[in-house]
Amino acid sequence: MTQETIPLADTDIEEELKGNLLLGSVADVLNWARSSSLWPVMFGLACCAIEMIATATSRYDIARFGAEVFRASPRQADLMIVAGTVTWKMAPAVRRVYLQMAEPRWVIAFGGCATMGGPFAFGYSTLPGVNLIAPVDVYVPGCPPRPESLLEGLMLLQDRIREAGMSGNRVRPLPDGDFSSYLPEGDPIRLELESLFPPFTPAEDAAGTTAG
Repeated sequence: MTQETIPLADTDIEEELKGNLLLGSVADVLNWARSSSLWPVMFGLACCAIEMIATATSRYDIARFGAEVFRASPRQADLMIVAGTVTWKMAPAVRRVYLQMAEPRWVIAFGGCATMGGPFAFGYSTLPGVNLIAPVDVYVPGCPPRPESLLEGLMLLQDRIREAGMSGNRVRPLPDGDFSSYLPEGDPIRLELESLFPPFTPAEDAAGTTAG
């Protein structure tokens, strides 16, 4: 029997391909990969951090969402979970962590303190919302919110990431770096915070303590 007489299998090649090919845009694939492999930066500020830590235990298992790799270096992280009270003294450090993170970077305000100051909202020492120093993508309310709430916020963030463009740009309020209504002129913390916003003038120059 020659090759010309061997019967070919009765297979519809196009139907075979339809069952084994997945078509999509590069942006969709990229954002799916981003949403499925978030690397949170490893830091906590107050009691909400205990709830964040609990999400990594076997009971809640944040690894199911691909976000269990908490990085000690912000340069290797793309998600900041602000878990706890942000005081004015701590605000410059939180802003620096955010600036050192890889782009596109994402922020979850976890708990009432990170969202609007919590029970310390009208205190002189507490930042009334982390959105003053970093743009927030998802707010998770509660005092403290349970680990399930953080997982819900993580899923909402994954939805936002999948809808973002390839550059990671999305619509969200950006902090303007104006702290005049919160801190007096010449306050060292205010000068330090303002130096961490464009045009990034060193705090010493803003205070007029260094020569040109």
